[in-house]
Amino acid sequence: MLGELLVTAGVVVLLFVAWQLWIGDLIIAQENNLAGEEQVQEWAELDIPLPEASEDPETGEKSYEPPVLEHPGDGEVFATMRVPRWGDDYKVNMAGGTTRAVTLDHIGIGLYTDSKMPGEVGNFSLAAHRTTFGKPFADITLLELGDAIVVEAPEGWFTYRYRSLEYVVPTQTDVLADVPRMPDMPADGERYITLTSCSPKFSLAERIIGYGEFESFTPRAEGEPESLASVN
Repeated sequence: MLGELLVTAGVVVLLFVAWQLWIGDLIIAQENNLAGEEQVQEWAELDIPLPEASEDPETGEKSYEPPVLEHPGDGEVFATMRVPRWGDDYKVNMAGGTTRAVTLDHIGIGLYTDSKMPGEVGNFSLAAHRTTFGKPFADITLLELGDAIVVEAPEGWFTYRYRSLEYVVPTQTDVLADVPRMPDMPADGERYITLTSCSPKFSLAERIIGYGEFESFTPRAEGEPESLASVN
């Protein structure tokens, strides 16, 4: 009898773990994408005038200076991340703060307190889970050089291009500097994005860091940018 009880208890524990690490994650990831889709649809209804553009005298191509966004409070959604490499349905909301209780476990992607905002000179730095709670950064290692990381806000789309990946120990907070890993160097007009998460999976021993550089801002009145085109 005792043996049967122990076996039953073991099966229950395994089912719980499977729920937490697989089934629950799938459900939460889908919920996160649906929440992001709802947010994107809400912004699609906005009527925001086209800002003034500058024109390249040689090519005639227009470009727009990215607007300055207000830094959000803890748990306040300010944008949605879209990464074609991670699927057309990947649309995860981003909010202020990086605590699990307020942002990471319940919204998806968190903005560091001292981070710059999207399109701003310096380092736009973010955190999210690789396991559990929808694991928004689970596929960070699948990014390829030049992949688009697009941040959609009410004003439009901020496109960054993926550049590199590295692993650091948790004390190496210089990855969040205006120029990542170079805290004493001024950004001098450069705009970066830094994605941070735990590594290896199911461990807090290290951090996995993905870096990218700003490419362009597309106003909402121009419609979705080409950077959102499917890659799979």
